[in-house]
Amino acid sequence: MDWNPEVQQRFRVMISKIPIFHRGITENAVTLKAEENARSRNSQKVEEVDVVSAFFSDVPTPFYSMMIRLLDQTGFDYRKHGFPKNGNNKKI
Repeated sequence: MDWNPEVQQRFRVMISKIPIFHRGITENAVTLKAEENARSRNSQKVEEVDVVSAFFSDVPTPFYSMMIRLLDQTGFDYRKHGFPKNGNNKKI
């Protein structure tokens, strides 16, 4: 599936900041979920909302604050897309 080039670049930067032992798993899981999210919106291109939703969908609690920090550092505006949602209001 095609990706918005700017979103894909920020995603790659974010993935590069994830500890190496989690990087591959995270990249695969988020890529699959982001593409699924785009398809569910009937979009032919992955956009920021799809990536943000993918990160928030299954992040384990111990990694939540790191995810928020990395989203901020790489310019993903998760608040614009309504995150964190109910149940995800973990202390960061």
